Amino acid sequence: MNALAVVTGASSGIGYELAKVLADNGFDLVVAAEDERIDETAAQIALRCGGVRVDPVRTDLSKYEGVEALVAAVRADGRPVDVLAVNAGVGVGGDFVRDTSLDDNLEIVDLNVRSSVHLTHRLLGDMVDRKQGRVLFTSSVAATAPGPFHSVYAASKAFLASFGQSLREELRDTGVTVTTLMPGPTDTEFFERAGMQDTKVATGDKDDPAQVAQQGFEALMKGDDHVVAGSLKNKVQAVAGKVAPDPVKAKMTRSMTEPGSAES
Repeated sequence: MNALAVVTGASSGIGYELAKVLADNGFDLVVAAEDERIDETAAQIALRCGGVRVDPVRTDLSKYEGVEALVAAVRADGRPVDVLAVNAGVGVGGDFVRDTSLDDNLEIVDLNVRSSVHLTHRLLGDMVDRKQGRVLFTSSVAATAPGPFHSVYAASKAFLASFGQSLREELRDTGVTVTTLMPGPTDTEFFERAGMQDTKVATGDKDDPAQVAQQGFEALMKGDDHVVAGSLKNKVQAVAGKVAPDPVKAKMTRSMTEPGSAES
């Protein structure tokens, strides 16, 4: 019987590519997303990778009930989870006070932070009891610096980076590993959904989500603590994030994320 992997945010982008690379490597899947494309995604992956089972769960993970619905679907399968890829996330760009709504910002907290904690807490205990399992959190190089004009998103990714490293240390002797995936700007629907199309970061070079997912998978299977995926520029940014003062990093980020910066 194939090992089982759970992937959230799997209908597009990095999550879709993670699901594909896991299936290519013989994992059965439970894939989750809010939009209706998740059913088509599951069918495509199952057709592409014969011999694997792919079960879609359409659910809103920003809601408590949505996470519980996914947990119930996973447990109904009756098999232990070998890989948990916590990837679902959302962002919103613009001036925090003038351009973004309270509801949009709270949705970032609910999906990127709250649901990640909720889902991980529900499924991690079984891994620890079995002394076997792997967890992957999709954070971002945005976690390494303050994020003007996507402030709540950047903070949510910093939370995931810290959360992942903290859990990794707690679980050091349990047989369960935790890996944090830290991509840079990637060719997905993120910038359009976040309303950041007129920013320099959105109009610049972007990494291939398939490459990002492959690097994330390799780091996960090796049990690495994190991987900065994609271009050399992302790795330089991650290193700079460790040494540059926060005010300096905030100004540098602003030049890339401020509305209208694409025209500069």
